[in-house]
Amino acid sequence: MTLEAKIEAFLALGRFLKDSKNQSEIELWVDLAYHQNNWFTPENTRSAIEAIANYFLDETAIRQWIGNYQIPSENPNPQRVGLIMAGNIPAVGFHDLFCVLISGNICVVKLSSQDTALMRGLISKLLEFAPALPIEFAEQMKNVDALIATGSDNTARYFEYYFRNKPHIIRKNRSSLGIIKGDETTEEFLALGKDITSYFGLGCRNVSKLYVPKGYEFISFYDAIEPLGDIFLNHKYKNNYDYNKSIYLINGVKHFDNGFLVATPSENLVSPISVIFYEEYENEQDLTEKLAVHEEKIQCIVAKDGWYPNSVPFGDAQCPKLADYADGVDTMKFLLEM
Repeated sequence: MTLEAKIEAFLALGRFLKDSKNQSEIELWVDLAYHQNNWFTPENTRSAIEAIANYFLDETAIRQWIGNYQIPSENPNPQRVGLIMAGNIPAVGFHDLFCVLISGNICVVKLSSQDTALMRGLISKLLEFAPALPIEFAEQMKNVDALIATGSDNTARYFEYYFRNKPHIIRKNRSSLGIIKGDETTEEFLALGKDITSYFGLGCRNVSKLYVPKGYEFISFYDAIEPLGDIFLNHKYKNNYDYNKSIYLINGVKHFDNGFLVATPSENLVSPISVIFYEEYENEQDLTEKLAVHEEKIQCIVAKDGWYPNSVPFGDAQCPKLADYADGVDTMKFLLEM
């Protein structure tokens, strides 16, 4: 297939996802995803689908992104690229699939056991528009020329050893941070709250830690995010909240609490579900020094109006663009230079 034919296939998928006439078929994917994985609530799955349609499958965005690379119309020597996908949030592996196919290579997919229903739905629909797209499913990556894998720090060590002689991108645990200055509005805090609680905080782009001015009180923040309290209706989330709060109470750990999100001081980055860690800073220089310690583990930083260098505005954590590559590694550059 030519590059243009592949672009048109993805644009057709985008049009399908945006067309309200297709809602019944999409809702079937949504229902199947929820029955497979109760963390994938209908609301969260719909949000993931909308993000794919609006940010990844927009024609202007695709053509601007492609313009940054020298992509041949047809790849004379396509490589078999294995994709070991994560399943922490709905369709999180779609971007890698997109990159492999647009680069002119063959996509060998190992789906996460937590996210087969939605990904199979998306891929099946894509193949309806372009049956010739080179997509294969596999349980083992024995016959691949390169690998892109997303997993934990532990699985990453295994992948790095097993695929040490093949080109690879191995992603490890990362998390995202929020910076509070102290002059945020209610609307800005609400947007930050969504960065924390969307997808129940399971994504690497979810904010799991806040950096706050010394002596900061959480009253204004908690008041602003009160509309997000419906998250407590999810029994899995509620169980995590009840457990974590009881541990802090029993152990006498300092914490703030609004009834659905616990904030507790910690130098660690990755907080448990229903908990947000926070750390105080004296000034911008102190903040920069604190963040530098964790540079290799930071996926995304959010701040008011994106004021901090390389940060994005509150509310944009879960709205990555095509060029917002996981772990900061340019996937397309890797695929084109294999």
